[in-house]
Amino acid sequence: MPAEDNIAIPGAPASEAPAQAEPTTPREPLPPKPDQRGPEAVSPTGSPTGAPATARAQSGQYLTTAQGLRLQDTDHSLKAGTRGPILLQDHHLREKITHFDHERIPERVVHARGAGAHGVFRSYGTASKVTRAGFLAPDVETPVFVRFSTVLGSRGSADAVRDTRGFSTKFYTDEGTYDLVGNNIPVFFIQDGIKFPDIVHAAKPHPDREIPQAQSAHDTFWDFVSLHTEAQAHTMWNMSDRGIPRSYRTMEGFGVHTFRLVNADGDTTLVKFHWKPKQGVHSLVWEEAQIINGMDPDFHRRDLADAIEAGAYPEWELGIQTFPDTEDQMFEGIDLLDPTKFVPEELAPVQPIGMMTLTANPTNYFAETEQVAFHPGHLVPGIDVTNDPLLQVRLFSYLDTQISRLGGPNFAQIPINRPHAPVNDMLRDGMHQTAVHAGVAPYRPNSLDGGCPFLAGQDLGAFVDVPAAVAESIKERRNPASFDDHYSQARLFFRSLSAVEQDHVIQAYTFELGKCYETAVRERQLQALANIDAALCAAVAAGLGMAAPEASEQVAEHAPSPALSQVGLTWPVAGRVVGIIADSSSDLSQVDAARKALDGEGMVPLVIAPTGGTLSSDGLSVTVQRTFLTARSTEFDALIVAGGQRPAPDATGGRDAKGGEPAAGADPRVGLMLSEAYRHAKAIGFWGSGSGVLDAAGIPQQSAGIAAGDDAASVTSAVSELLAAHRAWDRFPATGAAAGPAR
Repeated sequence: MPAEDNIAIPGAPASEAPAQAEPTTPREPLPPKPDQRGPEAVSPTGSPTGAPATARAQSGQYLTTAQGLRLQDTDHSLKAGTRGPILLQDHHLREKITHFDHERIPERVVHARGAGAHGVFRSYGTASKVTRAGFLAPDVETPVFVRFSTVLGSRGSADAVRDTRGFSTKFYTDEGTYDLVGNNIPVFFIQDGIKFPDIVHAAKPHPDREIPQAQSAHDTFWDFVSLHTEAQAHTMWNMSDRGIPRSYRTMEGFGVHTFRLVNADGDTTLVKFHWKPKQGVHSLVWEEAQIINGMDPDFHRRDLADAIEAGAYPEWELGIQTFPDTEDQMFEGIDLLDPTKFVPEELAPVQPIGMMTLTANPTNYFAETEQVAFHPGHLVPGIDVTNDPLLQVRLFSYLDTQISRLGGPNFAQIPINRPHAPVNDMLRDGMHQTAVHAGVAPYRPNSLDGGCPFLAGQDLGAFVDVPAAVAESIKERRNPASFDDHYSQARLFFRSLSAVEQDHVIQAYTFELGKCYETAVRERQLQALANIDAALCAAVAAGLGMAAPEASEQVAEHAPSPALSQVGLTWPVAGRVVGIIADSSSDLSQVDAARKALDGEGMVPLVIAPTGGTLSSDGLSVTVQRTFLTARSTEFDALIVAGGQRPAPDATGGRDAKGGEPAAGADPRVGLMLSEAYRHAKAIGFWGSGSGVLDAAGIPQQSAGIAAGDDAASVTSAVSELLAAHRAWDRFPATGAAAGPAR
């Protein structure tokens, strides 16, 4: 048997290991797994019930109808004889099939593909001087639910596509629910929400063939963004590594808009919200993302759930950039109401105000992640909106969307959406009303219900709209002149990247435009790139086999912002996944030592072997988590080679196509894993016979990011150091763009 070592390996589907035979002794339903938690047990009107969170789940030992009637058979319809027609009187069949037919609700038009988790937000109190929001007071802890998502794909699409990601957080505060509804990119495609249907229609699959799914590499998208040049800043972020994050855990979040905070004295401050991942901001490389989408379309949601189950709880620090609430709402020449603009952190540092930790997976995806309803108009005292024209439309659109998706106006009563503050709203009836309201006077003023509910003043925690002055103006459909700059921030972003990141941007534009059929669309987008950066345009044009145009506009220059680059810093390694390749010839004491060393640093070690089960030698057994058949390099942040020279019995093309390549001694699947990891600039470590495995795979042992050692301790230490930088970018020379910054 494997040694008990308390290393948490995620992936168990149930809270108890199942018996081999079908259980026949009646028992209560299994409890949730230790990593799972449901919404808090509050009433539809926000009152604590004192019941456990599992009280809303199924109960009882026996199968019943929805009305609680026990059933003796659910495998056979009621028929007129064993070969006769099914009878209409079969109430159980009709209930079961009818419910099944209505199991699905309309998926979100955008952000349909999502993953969620429960957690807690702890305020540092550093925002108290700019806002009276109670959950931002010192040391206040607030339950949260977070939903991450892609924008373009359907619910069944892949995770690792090039796309913007949603990053939305529901704070269950004692002053009401506050929703911070953001993205992993701080700028948006459009400046006015009236164009939101247009950009979504352009980015979604073509309506005639419903392809391509979950990607922007097609004509309608590039047709729109090349005509609406205000989209160029967001497109530049999306073509960078930010468009293919390594994990939700290594992804920044932004509130996108400028909001207004109000403190206890009524003073106002304009702010932008930032989520900073404690593990750093890291991304995939393009080939790696493409392989992942075939090998594991659920890569990001699996990574999030596995990390929580393994105890490697994801953390983000919430920060704010603050700006004076001036009449023109400008800062350093940047219009704060323009959602296609961001403010470089060097001009306005991000001030940390609290820490969010995700500690539990949902108990039920549909009930929680699919039905959670966010709305930027869910505000609390001390946080207000601004006149950002995209935000103003979102304030209408999100509420309207929830009514459509969730079957009516009572979506706030779904358990995941229930406030943790008392609710007395005078709203009544409607589809899916689950509150049982008392009283006869849902209006005010009234005397028949004793005057309740009463109005509260600001001193009692009421929300007060900021009495902002509205300038004398005329009614018109126009943007302010400050919205007209569509290129300078795209240039600022590109020229702030390292050479390797610029190479990735060039590759992304070349790939995406290379998928467009229409020459006019490619030419128009090249013109936009020429206005952004001549060297970028020339490199992309060369890849497309087209001429690079000259710039058509004079674009303002700005100093590069080092904060925009993902390369050059070091980060904690907790939560990183490391594959240990081993076989029957491996020194299992060293393999076990490597597992324990990696686990001790908070990483997740997974043993990869020729077959499943265990590896055993000299009385020591090590559990195998992956096999040469099931493993692929893309699952791992680094690989350690402690064996793999001997081809496994299934290393043939007929049993596994990956095993059909000729190999000099080593299992070809191991060679494939190593060659991919090498191409993707991942850390690779080895000791002992691992040297021969690298030779068989053609991996130069003197390359950057290759860690050799005499034992597990030295190799795991070196791999950990390499992982702190995410990848060994020095392994391949970077070209970048000649017009880019000196690095």
